[in-house]
Amino acid sequence: MFSHTMMELPLTLTTLHRRMGEVLGHVEVVSRRPDKSFHTTTFGAIAARAEKLARGLLAMGIARGDRVATLMWNHAEHLEAYLGIPLAGAVIHTLNLRLHPDDIAYIANDAADRVLIVDAVLLPLYEKFADKVRFERVIVVGRDYEAFLDAAPPLALPALAESDPLGMCYTSGTTGRPKGVVYSHRSTLLHSLVSALPDSLRLSRSDTLFPVVPMFHVNAWGLPYTAALVGARLAFPGPHLDPVSLLEVMESQHVTIAAGVPTLWLGIREALDKEPARWKLHPGLTMIVGGAAAPERLIRDFDRQGLSLLHAWGMTETSPIGLVSRLPPELDDAPEALRYQLRAKQGVPPPLVEIAIRKDGETPPADGRSSGELLVRAPWVAARYSSNNTPDRWSDDGYFRTGDVAHRDAHGFVQLTDRTADLIKSGGEWIASQELENALMGHPAVREAAVIGLAHPKWSERPLAVVVKKPDAEVTEAELRAYLAEKFIKFWLPDVFVFTDTIPRTSTGKFQKTTLRAQFAGYQWPGTTD
Repeated sequence: MFSHTMMELPLTLTTLHRRMGEVLGHVEVVSRRPDKSFHTTTFGAIAARAEKLARGLLAMGIARGDRVATLMWNHAEHLEAYLGIPLAGAVIHTLNLRLHPDDIAYIANDAADRVLIVDAVLLPLYEKFADKVRFERVIVVGRDYEAFLDAAPPLALPALAESDPLGMCYTSGTTGRPKGVVYSHRSTLLHSLVSALPDSLRLSRSDTLFPVVPMFHVNAWGLPYTAALVGARLAFPGPHLDPVSLLEVMESQHVTIAAGVPTLWLGIREALDKEPARWKLHPGLTMIVGGAAAPERLIRDFDRQGLSLLHAWGMTETSPIGLVSRLPPELDDAPEALRYQLRAKQGVPPPLVEIAIRKDGETPPADGRSSGELLVRAPWVAARYSSNNTPDRWSDDGYFRTGDVAHRDAHGFVQLTDRTADLIKSGGEWIASQELENALMGHPAVREAAVIGLAHPKWSERPLAVVVKKPDAEVTEAELRAYLAEKFIKFWLPDVFVFTDTIPRTSTGKFQKTTLRAQFAGYQWPGTTD
């Protein structure tokens, strides 16, 4: 039988770790500490310390496949855990510190985490659930972490297979209990390679990457691994996520690429508008936005400031990169309105990602209007959950069913219009709440807007809009309804607009519509009686 002649080199973190030490040892990693000082180290030092962490874990009896949890902000020591835990053959499980303590405890117990590495500043949070978890050891960064590394014996690191588990994250639990997704060495390396490509997130040794997206949220979208692979300089924000603190890092560290959810960039825009002459950011700085849709107006606003907002989409189950909204060269001379319209969509799949849109088993036409559920498959997309398995989330031909409603246009760009759970059925017709939200956030007086469906005595459900105005801005319900009437048919228009100071969000930055629906449960529609 004729066969190939290529080496069977496994795709594992061992190769990335060795490259960090031998080829990219000089690349800087800058972390902001709780006192707002900056700490600078290098890839070479992190690679060496990660090996010590791996050997220390092996010495205490951590075995292949054991889960080691982290409860940490974004900084160099967390990157050491990203590397060191998998190098020991174990699985890094990043705990989401924004969850309720009871939920953190549930997730840690469900994953059977043996060890916790926690920031000293997060010990008060840990103490809120410490009596509900079964960690064999707690290692505190800022207290005994350094001693743990120094005491590591000179043990040999295990040989790793590319099919070995590397990391673990839990879904946000918007439908039922959170479910575990386990990433392999192979999936993580392939994801890192593709995410760095020019038509993907475009990351190289010339960049300084600023992952504002938390390292406990889908491994910061895999970006720390991508940076370590290609040699991009890293800047970490630590626990300081207010707009001024973020701008201080972006300016002082000459950040070229940043990544975060829309709420962060909304705050950044307002800070820049307030003091436009104060900040000197890198020209053309790219801000990757994910976790929720960014309105077209936000993209336009940053363009006017010489900055670029790049839409991308993914989920915990997709590692997460699934779509990226980079315009192809054939659209360089397209009308401005079309270019902005496309950039406000979630984009096209990068290499190795395959998508399908299906409705009732059929594929709707790619006309930019006909919707169906978005399905996705790739070497870094989950094929199952670690427990509480729900087989109906996967199609017979191996696609993951995202639960997102989407349509695709003639240019191949995908736009998510809603979650299946958030669609509003009024008088037998569907209304996409996310489309209304994106339109509302295009109004110059609106900072944020969420639309929910509430029970209605005549129409089954009707949309209600919850709106946060920009600082010092004024707008009326009638003005917003007239604004939407230019874009949507009459029955789509919200019956009521409620103005508020904040909209509740999930730990990943998405609108928490379950909370809104509970808040307005039993709402008495104008003109109706019980």
